[in-house]
Amino acid sequence: MEYEVIVVGGGHAGCEACLATARMGHKTLLITGNIKNIADMPCNPSIGGSAKGIVVREIDALGGQMGKNADQSLLQLKMLNNKKGPAIKALRAQADKITYPQNMWKTICETKNLDVKEALVEDLIVENNRIKGIILENNEKIYSKTVILTTGTYMKADILRGSMRRREGPHGEKPSNHLSDNLARLGFIIKRLKTGTPARLEKSTIDFSKLQIENGDSEYHTFSFDNAPTYDVDKQIPCHLIYTTEQTHEIIRNNLNKSSMYGGLDDIQGIGPRYCPSIEDKIVRFSDKERHQLFLEPESIYYDDMYLQGFSTSMPEDVQELMVHSLRGLEKAKILKYAYAIEYDSIYPTQLKRSLETKLIENLFTAGQINGSSGYEEAACQGLIAGINAGLKLENKDPFILKRSDAYIGVLIDDLITKGIRDPYRLLTSRAEYRLLLRHDNADLRLREYGYKIGLIDEKQYYKLLNKKQGIIDLTNKLKEIKITPKEEINQYLIKNNSSIIKDGISLYNLLKRPEITFENIKHFVDIDYSDEVLEQVEINVKYEGYLLKAEKEVEKMLKLENKKIPLNIDYDKVKNIASEARQKLKEIKPTSIGQAIRISGVNPADISVLMIYLKKEFKNEYK
Repeated sequence: MEYEVIVVGGGHAGCEACLATARMGHKTLLITGNIKNIADMPCNPSIGGSAKGIVVREIDALGGQMGKNADQSLLQLKMLNNKKGPAIKALRAQADKITYPQNMWKTICETKNLDVKEALVEDLIVENNRIKGIILENNEKIYSKTVILTTGTYMKADILRGSMRRREGPHGEKPSNHLSDNLARLGFIIKRLKTGTPARLEKSTIDFSKLQIENGDSEYHTFSFDNAPTYDVDKQIPCHLIYTTEQTHEIIRNNLNKSSMYGGLDDIQGIGPRYCPSIEDKIVRFSDKERHQLFLEPESIYYDDMYLQGFSTSMPEDVQELMVHSLRGLEKAKILKYAYAIEYDSIYPTQLKRSLETKLIENLFTAGQINGSSGYEEAACQGLIAGINAGLKLENKDPFILKRSDAYIGVLIDDLITKGIRDPYRLLTSRAEYRLLLRHDNADLRLREYGYKIGLIDEKQYYKLLNKKQGIIDLTNKLKEIKITPKEEINQYLIKNNSSIIKDGISLYNLLKRPEITFENIKHFVDIDYSDEVLEQVEINVKYEGYLLKAEKEVEKMLKLENKKIPLNIDYDKVKNIASEARQKLKEIKPTSIGQAIRISGVNPADISVLMIYLKKEFKNEYK
C-alpha cells in the first residue's frame, strides 16, 4: 500500500506530525519502534515552562494536540512569572506519565486517515533526490509521497553511566543503528549530541517533612483555548523544593573521573545541553555556588516514582547512591531507576528549509531532536509545522512559514536553520526579540486564523475567535467613549485605591493606563459584561500601548529586510569583497532573504552591504 505521508517516530514530534497530515485529509502511516512508547515522556514529567508554555498555546492555536492532551493529564498546573509582566508569563504543568500517552494514543486511534505500524526504519527510498518511501529493518519497503523523520534520541542511541556504554534507547529499547549512516550517505551532515535524566526515587522512602512544599495555583488555567478546566485546584499533587549540600558537592568533586562525561568514558562525542546541564557540570562550572536548587516532582498517580529535577548525572550507580543520600530529606531514599546520559545522532539543522523540508531530498521533512533541539514542546511544534507543510506540499500549495514576529515557533525554527547548533537547542524567552508581541494570552489572536485556513481549526473554534476579536474592539471603543469628571465621590474613590485625583474629564481608556488601576476599578464606573479573556487583552493593550507600538515598528523594519529576497540561483563565489567565512556560511545556509542573512553568525554588516550592492547590480528585476 502506498501512503501520502509516512511519519517515522511516535514521540511528541511524530504525534503532532501524523495528526496534522491525517486531519488535513492525507493518508498517513505512523511508524514507531514500540507502540507502547507513543507520546512517551522519558525525562521530565512536565509540559510547558518559560517560553515552552507559550509554544504549547501556539500549538493549540494552530490546531495541534499537545495543549488539549496536557489539560486532560494534569497533576499540577502553575503560571510562571506571574508578577514579571505579560511578556514572559507561561504555564507549566506536571503531567501524568501514564495518562498523557494513553490520551494521545486514544486520539491517534480515533483519527481518520491514520494507520500505525510497529517497526524500525533503517533506510530511505530516494530517486533523483526525491523521497519515495522507507525501508524497514527487515528490508520491507513502504512507499510514500512524503516522509517526516521524527526519530528523537533513537538514532545510534547509547546509554551512558560511569564507564558503561549500552546501545539502547531510554527504556532499554533497540535503537535505529543504520538510519543516520544512510542519511550521511545521502549527503547529510550528522552531529552527535547528548542529553540526560535524573534518578527516580520511591516516594514512600522520602522524608517530606524536611522539604519545602510547592503547590499548584489556586486559580484555574488551561493550555487549550477550547478546553474548560477538568481538574480540582484543591486536589493538585504538590512538588517539593530542596537544595544540594556541601557534602553533595564534595562527593561529586571526589568522583568526577567516574562520570561518563568527565573520564568514565574516553570516547564521548556528544555535546550536552548548555541550559539543562548535569549536576556534575553545575558543580564544575559554578564552583562558587554553595548550593543548587532541585525539585522533587510526581510522575503519576498510578505509581510511586518521584523525579529529582535538576539532578541529571552520568555517575555510576554506587556514586549516585551517595549523591542522593547526601540531600536533605533523601537520606533513606530508595532509587528505583538510576540516572543516565544518552548520546545520539542528529542532523545539522542548517540543511533544512524554513518549512522543515530538507534541502537535499525533496519531500523529506525532519522534526524534533533529530534537528538538534531539546524538549517535548520544541519537538511537538516542529512536528506540527512539518506535518502542515508536508500536507501543503501534497496539495501543491505554498509552505506555511512562521516569522520570528509571528510566534515562538518561528523563532525556534529560524534559530535552528539559520544559526545551527553546538549543543541541544532549548527555547528561551530571551531568544525572542519581539516577546512582548508573542504572549501566552494572545496566541489564538496571532495564529488561530492560520490554523483555520490550513484546515486544522473548525468553524466553531473560528467563530469563537471572531467573537473574541470583536469583543476586544467593542470594549476598547467603549472605554474611549466613556469619560468621568472630577466629582468628589470619584476622586474619593481614586484616593481610596491609591490613585491620584483627576482635575479634568478623563476617558476610562486613559484611566486604565494607570498602573494601579485594573478592570475591577473600571467596573465601579460602568457595567462591563465581557469574558475574562477579552478583559485581559484590552488591559494589556491599554497599559502597554507605547511598548507595543514600538515593538510593532521594529517588526516593520525587520519585515522590510525579510521582503528583500535573495535569488536561489545566486553564486556567492562571484560576490567580491565579502569575508571568506561569510561566503562559506552563505553557501551553506542559502538564506532566502537579507533578513535571514543578517542573522547568520559569521556574516557581518560589511558583508551584507557588499551583498546588497551585488544583488542590485546583478538581479535588477528580482531584487528591489
